[in-house]
Amino acid sequence: MARTLVNQKANFGTLPVFMTTISTILGAILFLRLGYAVGHVGFIGAIGIIALGHLVTIPTALGVAEIATNQKVLGGGAYYIISRSFGLNIGAAIGITLYLSQAISVAFYIIAFGFAFEPVLNWLSDSYNILIPDKRFITIPTTIILAVLILTKGANLGMKALYFVVALLFTSILLFLFGKSTGSTETTFVLNNRISGADPFFYVFAIIFPAFTGLAAGLGLSGDLKDPSKSIPKGTLWATLAGMLVYIVVAYKLSISATPEELATDQMIMQKIAVWGPIIPIGLAAASLSSALGSIMVAPRTLQAMGLDNIFPTIFVNTWFAKGKPVSNEPFNSSLVTILIAFAFVLVGELNFVAKAISMFFMVTYGAICTISLLEHFAADPSYRPTFRSKWYISAIGAIFSIWLMFKMNGLYATVSLVIMGMIYYSVTTYNTNEKKGLGKLFRGVVFQLSRQLQIFAQRADKEDPDKYWRPFVICISKDTFVRRSAFDVLRWLSLKYGFGTYIHYIEGYLSKETNQNSKEILKKLINLAAGSKNRVYLDTIISPSYTSAIAQVIQLSGISGKGNNMILFEFSRTDPDSLTEVLKNHRLLETTNFDICVLNTSYKSFGYKKDIHIWISIMDYENANLMILLGYIILGHPEWRKGQIKIFATHNPDDLERKRMDLLDLIKSGRLPISPSNVELIPADPDVNSKQIISEKSQDADLTIVGFRSELIKAEGIKLFTAYEDIGNILFVSSMKEKEIK
Repeated sequence: MARTLVNQKANFGTLPVFMTTISTILGAILFLRLGYAVGHVGFIGAIGIIALGHLVTIPTALGVAEIATNQKVLGGGAYYIISRSFGLNIGAAIGITLYLSQAISVAFYIIAFGFAFEPVLNWLSDSYNILIPDKRFITIPTTIILAVLILTKGANLGMKALYFVVALLFTSILLFLFGKSTGSTETTFVLNNRISGADPFFYVFAIIFPAFTGLAAGLGLSGDLKDPSKSIPKGTLWATLAGMLVYIVVAYKLSISATPEELATDQMIMQKIAVWGPIIPIGLAAASLSSALGSIMVAPRTLQAMGLDNIFPTIFVNTWFAKGKPVSNEPFNSSLVTILIAFAFVLVGELNFVAKAISMFFMVTYGAICTISLLEHFAADPSYRPTFRSKWYISAIGAIFSIWLMFKMNGLYATVSLVIMGMIYYSVTTYNTNEKKGLGKLFRGVVFQLSRQLQIFAQRADKEDPDKYWRPFVICISKDTFVRRSAFDVLRWLSLKYGFGTYIHYIEGYLSKETNQNSKEILKKLINLAAGSKNRVYLDTIISPSYTSAIAQVIQLSGISGKGNNMILFEFSRTDPDSLTEVLKNHRLLETTNFDICVLNTSYKSFGYKKDIHIWISIMDYENANLMILLGYIILGHPEWRKGQIKIFATHNPDDLERKRMDLLDLIKSGRLPISPSNVELIPADPDVNSKQIISEKSQDADLTIVGFRSELIKAEGIKLFTAYEDIGNILFVSSMKEKEIK
């Protein structure tokens, strides 16, 4: 048969989902452990446990209803929902542990089924002296019979049996509710009564919580449902609400019908209260058997779905798990594995250990479903259009309480559960090459929405004084991206921590289908190149018939920061200064838009060892000085310059050198700049000495030299303003439209 999650004869409706879920909720815990809970924490405490448990299950049920009405839910239930939202690697980590919990749950309920025969065993011992020393004489044959029925008849027989079992279950609950007290209880203040030396609240909660794990049972039938998007929400929600009501009513009946001591010590106390006592062991047997049936139908379908997704290491294993019977697609092989796991735990026979283990994994599953619902609300994905919608804060409550309760119940079990899932995630990610996205698929929309909101906030935050908190919003346009990367390096240094950088590759030509496709291919290449370096630069391309028109377009871009750009970076090679000509033609255009201008002159030395940044401040650099110092400081903050230092060289009138030196030192101190006073050197200005020659001599070994320029000199000197610097590394020329404040 073809590998598929679809059952060609799927005809189950809402009622099977409801019955599978409710029969698991109203299981062994209701009959064997709820009295213990009331005895140790009182009726009010029991209500607290029920309420706390439903702070997880109700948001999960609403989340399930939401997700199920948005996408086609095939076989695999909770695993299918999680893996299609979080990705296969996250889905596998949770799915494998969920499957083990479901398989072990079969053993848990069969062991509880054995307790229902305690009155029968006592009667045989007292009346006929027939002694059966171990309940495994009952649980092992029960497991075998159940296995044979499921393997030969499949889910249809299990569902037919479930109708009878659920009817018997509700009959036993009704006969209990109409029962009388044990005769030894006082009803005064009984709502708050508890035994002395009672167990802690969260210890009791951990024992009771398996009662709330029935939520995932109905999900597992998704592949056998005629209309999952209709049946799953209705069946799950109604079962959750009905289960909560039954637990509250039964807890109240227990609290007014027996003393706390009786409740805490007699696990079959309901038998003494019911109208007809024997109905309680019968109800316990029905509840346990129905829960076991629900789990043994659900668990194999989870394993089958994981096999179909190729979660496991080998093709043979995946194919074997995925294989189903002809037409019905019943997961025979997965059912066989489930039965073997259940049989192993039935042989162990330890009820409390099994209960704690499955609680943790189910709690993680619930938390994952609530998280999916929460993130989908914030992602605002147009393709997410469920016909039923929960509220984001309800999903948030479910997700938060799931993790919190895990650690409150048992920190060790919680840690071990998370470690196991982490190991599974790592293993699946390592050998499964089909799916590497993980959380990225879902978080992409959330990040987009957050980014959008932050951009709007940033644009509006400084509307009264946009220059009050200056930071560089730099845009760079270059057609030599794949020839030189120096400009991109400067951009990523400036934008890593303190600013925003946009790098645009210029493509000369007119916009057409061919150039548009070419630009997309170049952008992919740019992203791949940038991925190898530590950067936070936004990359893009622009198609324009001339460099002038490209600049005009670029300076009008709003920028990714939400505040627009305030600085533009150009670059040219020292061996080809003529390439700067087109840039210089547009300096007036840049002045009218109040852009700070940076021009990077790259040499064969490049940025050397990234140790020394030399900043040259001349008499003419009143407006440029602070910007040059700020840029040097920002670049020095990049990890690649972590061993670097800034040296300041200032040329000034000989008569005023000391005052200028003190001004610079005061600026460094008040601005808390990492510049040593010994790295500040004042040079007397001499009109007869070529300043370029002095810079070339002093900064010969510098890894980056920052020099100021006044834009009005461009018209007079042109390219010469940026040339004639010999044998030094890269030079960054800076022109500030107005003085920047260093606070």
